[in-house]
Amino acid sequence: MSPAAELGCLRGARALAWSLGLDPVCTAGAESWPSPPTELRPPPCSEHQLTVDHFSSSSTPTHVLHISGLQRGSKLLGCAMISPFLVLAIGTCLTNSLVPEKEKDPNYWRTQAQLTLKNALELQKLNTNVAKNVIMFLGDGMGVSTVTAARILKGQLHHEPGEETRLEMDKFPFVALSKTYNTNAQVPDSAGTATAYLCGVKANEGTVGVSAATERTRCNTTRGNEVTSILRWAKEAGKSAGIVTTTRVNHATPSAAYAHSADRDWYSDNEMPREALDQGCKDIAYQLMHNIKDIDVIMGGGRKYMFPKNKTDVEYRMDEKAGGTRLDGLNLVDIWKSFKPKEKHSYFVWNRTELLSLNPDGVDYLLGLFEPGDMQYELNRNNVTDPSLSEMVGVAIKILKKNPKGFFLLVEGGRIDHGHHEGKAKQALHEAVEMDRAIGRAGAMTSLEDTLTVVTADHSHVFTFGGYTPRGNSIFGLAPMVSDTDKKPFTAILYGNGPGYKVVDGERENVSMVDYAHNNYQAQSAVPLRHETHGGEDVAVFAKGPMAHLLHGVHEQNYIPHVMAYAACIGANLDHCARAAAAGSPTPGPLLLLLALLPLGTLF
Repeated sequence: MSPAAELGCLRGARALAWSLGLDPVCTAGAESWPSPPTELRPPPCSEHQLTVDHFSSSSTPTHVLHISGLQRGSKLLGCAMISPFLVLAIGTCLTNSLVPEKEKDPNYWRTQAQLTLKNALELQKLNTNVAKNVIMFLGDGMGVSTVTAARILKGQLHHEPGEETRLEMDKFPFVALSKTYNTNAQVPDSAGTATAYLCGVKANEGTVGVSAATERTRCNTTRGNEVTSILRWAKEAGKSAGIVTTTRVNHATPSAAYAHSADRDWYSDNEMPREALDQGCKDIAYQLMHNIKDIDVIMGGGRKYMFPKNKTDVEYRMDEKAGGTRLDGLNLVDIWKSFKPKEKHSYFVWNRTELLSLNPDGVDYLLGLFEPGDMQYELNRNNVTDPSLSEMVGVAIKILKKNPKGFFLLVEGGRIDHGHHEGKAKQALHEAVEMDRAIGRAGAMTSLEDTLTVVTADHSHVFTFGGYTPRGNSIFGLAPMVSDTDKKPFTAILYGNGPGYKVVDGERENVSMVDYAHNNYQAQSAVPLRHETHGGEDVAVFAKGPMAHLLHGVHEQNYIPHVMAYAACIGANLDHCARAAAAGSPTPGPLLLLLALLPLGTLF
């Protein structure tokens, strides 16, 4: 639709609103609009009405239509009062303008489908190489609805409508679903799930690196019930190993790679009950430095848990809450250094400048702790002090890939989960887009021939988006309608529960009166909770590289590390590797393929 036709369309819609006596759309060039009869002319825009800038955000392309805010890139509209008839009239009028011209041609879709079919047929040539390297990307809380919304956001950040965009993970040839429940929980937490996808054993909610025989908070149920992770299996096979996260390095996800704890919240001894300390249980930060002393790369937040209580933080010197927490007086950074061989080059860094100034060729061991607690949200990140997830992944791979035997790398986009818990969808989705950048960075630095890459989530959230939004609608915008019950607008993004539940004068808050495009806007929820909850549905598993085809269909979550270990010839299930070696095959591809078709139970 041409600008002139578009303007005529909007004029007609506004005239319709006037004729119905509805709220107006106030404009910056109002002289160009048809004047209504005096008796139908509405009052001037009030101070509560929203300007175009209010509906805009720096992350949203200006040419994309926002029916919700009645915004066009030409800044045609000055401010908007929402009415159902007006919005629907404009939405109907402009629908055709949202369809890219090429998509109106049936051959566009037929050609696209045939190309996809051709690529699918190529996948019949399975990659059965041994995986020298394994990279696992874990989007904490990245359910399918989050993946879809992040895809749209990525496209809109690149000035596209968004729906047709492809995330890096979308390009992976094999996709499965993972059943996320914990042994004692229908809707899981990040600790029990981490034990499943890292250790290969399902566990109770709130516990890490232990079997379901361990009960949460009960230290005396831990001993004898420890289970080891794929990170340890990789180290035992002579590979390098790394952990990169945007949370604390002793948070639930990374801790299952090295710790055995009856409670995920035992970050340092300061957070542990006296009974657990007396029974000999160790905090998670302590275990990070002592359980597997030769983890090659560790990067994330959690600085304060490594230092004695009240030790001033190197960055936030005036913030007492940022200081050390440890009651045992240990300096775990010094202990980490002491465990490293003198002939090796070990580096502790706490800011982005130090990290990026390193020459990875001269680094054997790296510990990077960039915040006292979790790292900052990507939207809030200080570009001087805090590296991005993709930057950390780039450095990690450069260090780890020097090992001729390969490496295992766990990468967590951990603050996707935090954004959702706070009801801040914009923060959560930008975290997901940044993790997708990191996936792309890793793909560019490795080869499909020898690197298995798996992308998945630990659980979902009660996050959704809908409302019949038109093509290209801002993912953070309003639905093109109002509620037929309370006659108020609503954002496309909503939560089933959480802190976004707000009542004003006994009614649901009118979102057109608030800045719902703000980075920290809390989307409305159906049930009031201080923290939004996880969701219980299955999550996606994306895979590419050697043996990626073994991730297919619907699986228990604990199946994932068994596949990764099988592909890399590490862990307990090594019969297929031994047979291939005995047959004199340097690349045991054909034999691996044959064995991969056998029931896994026959191989243990």
